[in-house]
Amino acid sequence: MAEDTIGYEHLMQDAMRGVVRAALQHATRPSGLPGKHHFYITFRTHFPGVAIPEHLRARYPDEMTIVLEHQFWDLEVYTDRFRVILKFAGQPHPITIPLAAITRFFDPSVKFGLQFEQRQLDEARMASGDDAMPQLREAVEPPPNADAAVVSLDAFRKK
Repeated sequence: MAEDTIGYEHLMQDAMRGVVRAALQHATRPSGLPGKHHFYITFRTHFPGVAIPEHLRARYPDEMTIVLEHQFWDLEVYTDRFRVILKFAGQPHPITIPLAAITRFFDPSVKFGLQFEQRQLDEARMASGDDAMPQLREAVEPPPNADAAVVSLDAFRKK
């Protein structure tokens, strides 16, 4: 098999992150998220560029899931990251999450989800100088939904 010098896997991951970015853009409108849409966003807490309060980083040393539904403020979406204010233990805290730190995105209102390749996340982490192998642990599980459509690149790979 010929070597993929175009980098289709990387292109696909970037395209899927574009879907997340576009979905987040909908939430920045004055009316907020349309209909019953809401997002579960799981991300690596030690990924370069993640800015969260230290007590959350200590509680969730690998991964954390946030929910953007009713109580979030000042959402700003950029090309490579988003920033939002969420309340933790009743206190508002700004957090910043690079899109490359996201491991899963899920909108249970329409049973839509995306899962990102761990290998690409690990490579980005190692390139940043943090070569500790991450331990995956979910902070919060999205509601159980057996029919949820999660798109993974594995379905498109030749076996």
